[in-house]
Amino acid sequence: MIKKTLIFMMLGAFAMSLNSCGDEPKPMGEKVKKEDVKMKSLVETYTDFTLTSDISHLSVDEKEMLILLFQAAEVMNSIYWQESYGDKASLMAKLEDPYQKKFVEINYGPWDRLDDNSSFVEGIGKKPAGVRFYPVDMTKEEFEAWDDEDKSSQYTMIVRDENKKLKSVWYHEYFKDEIDRVVDLLKEAAKLAGDEGFRTYLNLRAEALLTDDYLASDMAWMDMRDNNVDLVIGPIENYEDALFGTKAAHEAFILIKDLEWTKKLAHFAQFLPELQKQMPVEAKYKAEIPGSNADLGAYDAVFYAGDCNAGSKTIAINLPNDERVQLEKGSRRLQLKNSMQAKFDKILIPISEVLIAEGQRKHVTFDAFFANTMFHEVAHGLGIKNTINGKGDVRSAIKEQYSALEEGKADILGLYMVTKLHEMGELGEADLMDNYVTFMAGIFRSVRFGAASSHGKSNMVRFNYFLERGAFTKLENGTYHIDMAKMQDASKELTQLILKIQGDGDYDAAKKLVVEKGTINADLQKDLNKIDAAGIPIDIVFNQGMGQLNF
Repeated sequence: MIKKTLIFMMLGAFAMSLNSCGDEPKPMGEKVKKEDVKMKSLVETYTDFTLTSDISHLSVDEKEMLILLFQAAEVMNSIYWQESYGDKASLMAKLEDPYQKKFVEINYGPWDRLDDNSSFVEGIGKKPAGVRFYPVDMTKEEFEAWDDEDKSSQYTMIVRDENKKLKSVWYHEYFKDEIDRVVDLLKEAAKLAGDEGFRTYLNLRAEALLTDDYLASDMAWMDMRDNNVDLVIGPIENYEDALFGTKAAHEAFILIKDLEWTKKLAHFAQFLPELQKQMPVEAKYKAEIPGSNADLGAYDAVFYAGDCNAGSKTIAINLPNDERVQLEKGSRRLQLKNSMQAKFDKILIPISEVLIAEGQRKHVTFDAFFANTMFHEVAHGLGIKNTINGKGDVRSAIKEQYSALEEGKADILGLYMVTKLHEMGELGEADLMDNYVTFMAGIFRSVRFGAASSHGKSNMVRFNYFLERGAFTKLENGTYHIDMAKMQDASKELTQLILKIQGDGDYDAAKKLVVEKGTINADLQKDLNKIDAAGIPIDIVFNQGMGQLNF
């Protein structure tokens, strides 16, 4: 057990090391080089936001536990750097411009994630589709011809052996030093956990990191209900692997539960089985019954690390991704309320003042933004996980198109579910028009993440689908006026289309949809340029760490 006095003596120094953004970089010398000006403008596409939360209700042990969790989460940064780029130290040593260094930190590498992964460091070429999960000289054909039972696991690095042949190495072996450190920290934190469910999860997660078998820890995470502190840690999402969409990248979230808002959300969990039944598709596409042990919760995020902290920041979580867990127990949908509020205030409202018709701007509300985001996460857990025709699970059948299509499903099915709940009278006096106008404003916000992003592609598919079906009209002054009836019809049709493609495991149809509709046309690009000209940031970057919490 780490002594309390020692931990709090270390707190001040340790907090400074965890602040991922730090102070505004200072140009070296009195004059700013010409190239610095461009890098400064790129850094300013992100707006600072401080992650903090009221932790006065936490016990002394829980506060001590938090310090250990921060240390464990920081290790995820180190691992993710190795996955997304390689040797961070050697890259940073080549750079002199402080703004360029900060932009590298934001992107976890020399490629701008909000500009189709274009390189902003001289001499560094195109970002490898498989980043460092695979040898950079490996071709798809070489991989597919290689006979290895572990090669397509989410949790293996593909390297070359001494004979230049491909070889699978499990994460817990490849990142052994880092994993051993995290395991020790999680086990020590478990001793301080006041909630029995969280204690069990921490111990099982530590074991999972040592074996790359996450099922038991995911099940334990699903069973938690009364914990004040939450932690997501390990290899989670597949977005970084643009080659096959298979390998999971390391990340961590540290979260403090918002008890008041979580209580409000608990009401909606009971409706999830009924919402699955009401999806607008044939019965065979909704025959799977997702687990009913769903948890809707609201949290303050106090730390992002690794994959979730690279480029654009997520504002909600739907996990676990394991279809076995989802079918047996459902999933937990965690809304990151403070991050969500930051994006609404700093980005969504300013965008609406530029592109939404003046008479409809009153319908852009935080409650609608919160609801749309929440049911996006709910929708991830609904639908179909295994194809209806023997092609296996949907993820494997649709391959690299899976992430973009799944994000598209979550957005459009989420809006459909909000509509159904409104029809059922479960959203109180809320105006459904709020959800639709806010949803449209949200497309303009998210599409700025770029066509290289799964979220960006899915937003463009939706925008172009709405455009073709007259769901909105562009007025003479350049603002958009939403036709809610046509948007409802288009939303239902697109929901049907995506769920059918997933259920059929139709790779060709998925690729066709994303390729044909997942692009930004010239007219929309002009509108996005208006947003840029107005100085509206694209996303947020965090001032975060122990120093932001009031101990």
